[in-house]
Amino acid sequence: MDAYFILYVADGARSRDFYRAALGRAPRLDVPGMTEFELGGGAVLGLMPEAGIRRLLGEVLPDPAGGRAGARAELYLMVDDPAGAHARAIAAGARELSPLQPRNWGHDAAYALDPDGHVLAFARPGLGTTDNG
Repeated sequence: MDAYFILYVADGARSRDFYRAALGRAPRLDVPGMTEFELGGGAVLGLMPEAGIRRLLGEVLPDPAGGRAGARAELYLMVDDPAGAHARAIAAGARELSPLQPRNWGHDAAYALDPDGHVLAFARPGLGTTDNG
């Protein structure tokens, strides 16, 4: 099974450019209304403009733009170099929430906020731990 994680974004081009820089890779799909990045392990990050999902699902969906008061989602990525990935995200325009540090669940993780208010975490198993999931 492959997993697609779709984030609703205010500006598709801005978010595409941010994630291209933050992830250090080009999108595998970039068409009006959807951009996709391969994350590995069968996972894909999709970026869909808020207006696009509203056109697709209509009034049955609460307006995604209405929930901007706080973080709306977290993308937690296990990477070989979380400090480097975090630095790329900050350079691309993310706002740092927490630098890389050991966490009590056994990972070293750094947190940032993307331009749409989604939490973006880069992590790796901490020293002396194993990755259990």
